[in-house]
Amino acid sequence: MKSIKDINFKGRKVLLRVDFNVPVDDNKNITDDTRMRESMPTINKLVSDGASIIIMAHFGRPKKGGFEPELTLEPVAKHLEELTGRKVYFTQELLGPKVTEMAANLKEGEIMLLENIRFYPGETKGDEELAEQLSKLGDCYVNDAFGAAHREHSSTAVIAKFFPNDKYFGFLMENEVRNLEKLMQNPPRPFTAIIGGSKVSSKIGILENLLDKVDNMVIIGGMRYTFTKAIGGKIGKSICEDDKMELALELMRRMDEKGVKYFLPSDSLIADDFSNNANTKIVPSNAVPDDWESMDIGPESCKMLKEVIMNSKTILWNGPAGVFEIPAFSKGTKEIATYVAEACGKGAFAAVGGGDSVAAVKQMQLADKMSYVSTGGGAMLEYLEGKELPGIKAIKE
Repeated sequence: MKSIKDINFKGRKVLLRVDFNVPVDDNKNITDDTRMRESMPTINKLVSDGASIIIMAHFGRPKKGGFEPELTLEPVAKHLEELTGRKVYFTQELLGPKVTEMAANLKEGEIMLLENIRFYPGETKGDEELAEQLSKLGDCYVNDAFGAAHREHSSTAVIAKFFPNDKYFGFLMENEVRNLEKLMQNPPRPFTAIIGGSKVSSKIGILENLLDKVDNMVIIGGMRYTFTKAIGGKIGKSICEDDKMELALELMRRMDEKGVKYFLPSDSLIADDFSNNANTKIVPSNAVPDDWESMDIGPESCKMLKEVIMNSKTILWNGPAGVFEIPAFSKGTKEIATYVAEACGKGAFAAVGGGDSVAAVKQMQLADKMSYVSTGGGAMLEYLEGKELPGIKAIKE
């Protein structure tokens, strides 16, 4: 693996791609700088070596082509100064003579942040001419943007071809790749996958790719009701993809065939309204009254999950148990977070990915108890589906 760990970048101009697509409030204040802090080990290594760094990053989804003031990286530049304790040179001009001159004049240990790379329409199209223009700003390339690794964009994949012998993974990318490889290649057994989310259709690729790899498959979240209804259960108003019931039956048949044990929650917390103040009760998952909707797993399901998790050596958790964003329906997801952390404490390897799963472990301050918490939701999903990520492939080639 082409890591920066064993390379000294003194005197070099490093083009560094990061994922600084952070959330901001109405006043452009950053509300969660996790993605920035995750790339600080890479930035600190390059600075301490004596490199000058030209950082490329995106922010939001520009529509117009060209500068859009509401999507400028200026707040990011200011916060990066706070994180590094160094001046960050930033210009709102797009590529051109001034940017080229700024990059050329950077001294050892200095940092420059380019404006939102997605202001160039060619970025998301993987434009080779744009990639070549960018490549001329530096003499080597480091990709630390795992959150964008599934995109074949100019700055995340195409640019690497202009650095055939000088392209590397940053520490964040290296950590993600190593942990995902550990998860999917000869993991310690038993291997349990806990897959949630609202729709089967969004997780088909993962479910199918894991069939040959896991010992246990736990299906939670709204998607479980497509399975429950497919086998004759009554699900009330619970979310269901009727057109995916045949697929659900086929997946269960294939799991039986391969000897994979699959688990559907046996009981559910149901509500008569989609709100925190709704009336609730616990019922069997296959006996939800017509005017009620399942919002979370029940206590018996939590007991089942704990037993499965605590008997596992490898755990993949992607997706919440219920409507996690509403406090009254977050208990199942929080219980899973607790069990997975406990299993890690006893030597299991656990990987957590997906927005609500990651939010749960952070909310409960359990992130540092997990073996690995992925920074890239979409990228991790595509990796788990067995897809080759362009941002990883470009460095390995």
